[in-house]
Amino acid sequence: FLTRPSLVHYTRDRDELTSRSDEIFGWIADGSLRVQIGHRYPLAEAAQAHRDLEGRKTTAKVLLIP
Repeated sequence: FLTRPSLVHYTRDRDELTSRSDEIFGWIADGSLRVQIGHRYPLAEAAQAHRDLEGRKTTAKVLLIP
């Protein structure tokens, strides 16, 4: 089970989606919005990452690193 942020359910059309996405990425770029990364797993440990997510052993964002 993978999760990811999505704006598509909160926007009326592609133009609004693009506008809101640009705004959010701008906040990330200028430091107004910081993404907290809780865990990083090598891709080879994807199964463990899934177990940890399912077992509620994670906080913040979880990344799989290729």
